[in-house]
Amino acid sequence: MASKKRASSAREPNAPKKPKAPARRKTPRKKEAQSAGLDPMGCVIDGAGDPALTKLEQHVADAGGAVVGRFRDPLGGHPMLFAVLPTSKIEPTPFQRDLSDAHHKRLAEVIEKTGRFLDPVIAITAPPGVSGFWTPNGRHRLAAMQRLGAKSITALVVPTREVAWQILALNTEKAHNLKERSLEVIRIYRGLLEEDDSLAEKGFSFYLEDPALVTLGICYEKNPRFAGGAYHPVLRRVETFSDAPIGDAIAEHERLAELTLEVEEKVAAAIAKLREKGLMSPYLRSFVVARINPLRWIQGDLPSADKVLTTMRDRAAKFNAEKVRQEDLARMGGGVPDEAD
Repeated sequence: MASKKRASSAREPNAPKKPKAPARRKTPRKKEAQSAGLDPMGCVIDGAGDPALTKLEQHVADAGGAVVGRFRDPLGGHPMLFAVLPTSKIEPTPFQRDLSDAHHKRLAEVIEKTGRFLDPVIAITAPPGVSGFWTPNGRHRLAAMQRLGAKSITALVVPTREVAWQILALNTEKAHNLKERSLEVIRIYRGLLEEDDSLAEKGFSFYLEDPALVTLGICYEKNPRFAGGAYHPVLRRVETFSDAPIGDAIAEHERLAELTLEVEEKVAAAIAKLREKGLMSPYLRSFVVARINPLRWIQGDLPSADKVLTTMRDRAAKFNAEKVRQEDLARMGGGVPDEAD
């Protein structure tokens, strides 16, 4: 009877509506064949070059590189350079995922075996005060060529530095796990802070993807073994991009990260109590977080992230392991194993 009563009350006109799920990015519809972009001859830049490229060509020359060609990209028509740059004058952007030792060594083996470098890196001019170029897409290829002792590397040089954030946003979506995605997002964020910290955080939503990833990235910076998978479902429901400048908004993410780590500290203590009782499962953290999560029963407007995390911290501190049975843990079998376990 109780369940039917709850179900009927949920259908009442004045009952609070369930919050909408975050909007997904729309996949572009397939367009008619041969309907977009430029034809091959339209990509050719005649004469000495496009005015937008003049300064970039000089930058290439100053770095000891050589311009091989000038062209417009076949989709958007943006002017670009095809150039050969000294490997010593190009570095990865400092806000992308860490270099994989195994990946770049394997790549070096393949390049050496073919005796050819066939996949140019993307390059942009480094920020003021930094000489040479940055690559937002090509870190492992660059490391492989440097490992082989190569003097130079081919690159597609883009005049607009904003393209670096767009490329990194795409790379973030391809990151293998939550930790990689979060660390890459917080590195992008710190790079944006250096560029101009007066711009509104909301304006960078395309590059940052999810505000919760900024907070989790800070957590991973402070604790590489942090189990972010347990907290991401909570944070992504209560965090939104701010209208405030990113120079101010980062302080809120820092504060929420500290609070999240406090929750994790209490959760880890509760897990220890469960293990002392003899309860073993790869889902202990998920079980405890589910028990202390106040969002499970809320259908109307959600409380602030600060209130949710404070509630979780306080509940975790009072967690009673004596009331938990092995059967309760067995019901978590369909969940995701805890990362730090």
